[in-house]
Amino acid sequence: MKNNSADALWGDFLDAHLEYASEDLPIIDHFCDNKEDADMCLELVLSGDKCATSHSLLGLQLRNEPLPKIGDFLIVTNWEGVAKCIIQTQQVRLVPFFSITSAYAQLEGEGDKSLAHWKKVHWEYYTRELAPFNRIPRESMIIVCETFKKVF
Repeated sequence: MKNNSADALWGDFLDAHLEYASEDLPIIDHFCDNKEDADMCLELVLSGDKCATSHSLLGLQLRNEPLPKIGDFLIVTNWEGVAKCIIQTQQVRLVPFFSITSAYAQLEGEGDKSLAHWKKVHWEYYTRELAPFNRIPRESMIIVCETFKKVF
């Protein structure tokens, strides 16, 4: 689907960064699976408090989505689909849920930035994400820990 705000933002980015002129339009997406969380996470990215996101490997596999790669761009929108910024993947690590650290939870920037908060809200999210596939999260499930920087 055509997204004029994403096209305009990407064009502005390319005007300022000619070294990426041969790059295709990146994926356009919002964080999370509901308006409140999506818009809150966007605000955290815009303020610089959020520089990581966490995908379940199983969820990506079940939806046939690729793993993020270092250097990937993402045009981040609000829940309504209005493009607000561009981020670029800096690091991707595969980590069991039970091995997520408090330092990583702080990079996500959500809530009180504690590991307890991270585990609670992500467990709830992974439960919703996997439910349509009749799957449930497990402590041993692999989490795709992606760190990024806001580049535009």
